[in-house]
Formats: sequence, C-alpha cells, structure tokens
Amino acid sequence: MSASKPSDSTGPILPLRLQAFTNLIRLPNQTGTLLLLFPTLWSLALASQGWPSTKLILIFVVGSFMMRSAGVIMNDLADRSFDGQVERTRHRPLVSGQLRPKHALVLLLTLLLGAGALLSLLNPLTWLLSPVAVLLAGIYPFCKRFLHIPQLMLGVAFGWGGVMAWAAVRDQFEITTWLLFAATVCWAIVYDTIYAIQDRNDDMRIGVKSSAILFGSYTWLCVGLTATFMLFFLSLAGEINQLGAGYFAGLALVSILMGYQVVLLRSDVSAELAFKLFRQHCWIGLIVLIGILLGTFNRTYVS
Repeated sequence: MSASKPSDSTGPILPLRLQAFTNLIRLPNQTGTLLLLFPTLWSLALASQGWPSTKLILIFVVGSFMMRSAGVIMNDLADRSFDGQVERTRHRPLVSGQLRPKHALVLLLTLLLGAGALLSLLNPLTWLLSPVAVLLAGIYPFCKRFLHIPQLMLGVAFGWGGVMAWAAVRDQFEITTWLLFAATVCWAIVYDTIYAIQDRNDDMRIGVKSSAILFGSYTWLCVGLTATFMLFFLSLAGEINQLGAGYFAGLALVSILMGYQVVLLRSDVSAELAFKLFRQHCWIGLIVLIGILLGTFNRTYVS
C-alpha cells in the first residue's frame, strides 16, 4: 500500500504540467496566431506579386506561432494581478498556480530564441526590424494601465509583422508597406474592441482600460468607422498595385461581414456572441488574402 503512494502522487505531474504549458500559450485556441499571421501573408503575397516563396511562408507561419505564444506569455506575466479578478481569466496557469513565473520565463526565452533562429534565414533589413517586434510585444500588456485604446498598440505590434514580411521579400519599404500596416492597425482595433466586450464589466471594476469601455454605447459606431478606414487603406493598396476585380470583390464581401457585425453591436452583445464575432475575423483575414491572390492573377493573366 505504502509503495504505491509515490507513483499515485507524482505520476500525473508531468501530464498536468504539459497541459498547463499548452494552456499558457493558448494552444487549443489559435485565433490570435491567425490574426497575427494574415497581415504577414497579405504582405508576402502582394510584395511577391502573388507568388510568395515556400521558404518565406513557412518562416512566417512558424514565426507567427512563436511570437503570438511569446506575446501571450508576456501578457500573462504582466497581468497576474488582474487576471485573478476577471471571470474569464481567473483559471489561467499563472493565476491558478499550475505554473510559476520562472516556468513561463523559461518557455518565453525558448520561443524568442526559436524566433531569432528563424531570422537568421532572412535578409539584414528584417533582422534590424525584429527588435522592434519584441519591444512592441513587451510593451502592449502594460498599455491597458494608461492607454484608453490599448488595442491601438496591439494593432501596431501585429502590423509590424507585415512590415517585416514586406522587407523580407523586397528588402525595402514602399507606400504599400505602410498602407497594409495602417489597415492592420485599424483591423486590430475592430476585432479586439469586440473581444474586449467580454471583459468590459470586470475591466471597469478593476480599473483596466479598453476601447470597449471608452467607446461605450457608441462602440458600434466607432467599430464601423475604424472598419471603414481599414477598407479604405486596403482599397488604396489595391489601386496602387493595380489589383484586379477579384481583390475588390473580396473587399466588398469583407464590408458586408463587418457591416453585419456593426448592426449586431448596436444592441447588447453577450460575452459568447462577442467571442463568436471576434473569431469571425479569421475568415475576414482569409478573404483579404484570397482577394490579393485573385487580384494579382487578374493583373498578370487578364490585363
């Protein structure tokens, strides 16, 4: 009887620890990775005129996963004191005690080193841009303490991935680089404002800032205006690069989907519906990407 006690008490530790690590990086939910990835794919596709190399696609897919995972670890380390007071986040591994900060720091360092190894496969201009990406990822979690629209900083961080992707292809910046960057910033404000609706009441109680709180009853209007700016920047990028009808058809579909979300936001939105609307933006990112590919095909083979 006594001989079996050590195995009973220690046997499940490793699986539970592994599960805690997967929860720490949100492995079961890769929506955030896709939202970071799509702007890089937009840039890769447009900068390479519809034919991005397999090498660059793989680097930015893996890099987006690593950097998003690193980003959420930074977020959880910064927000330990807040997460325990929010219903949605109070079971996160660092709050519940499943992991200690030192465990999170080791995984964070491992992910950053892995992302750094990927950079060695890219050109020097992209290397020079990479410290900015890490800095933005580290600053963002603290923005909710002093910035009423922390979603703006999220957009800058996510948009920087697109800037790096463009540099990896063209080894220079062009006006399209910054149009895609601006569109990504606007897009992040849209979807992360919707995401923040889930925690609006808790955030107000504990003093955390968000655009969902700042916009209040005008959230639908502010989201609609920001989405309009996103579409404007994407349209300009299409005009400058002479993309075909397929691209603008994709933007028309995106405008319909976003318009539908704005209509829903005019009434009270539950946390469940807010999360559902947030996840729909993965489809929006995919539609824009397909539109770019179709637009470059039309330009090359039809015109």
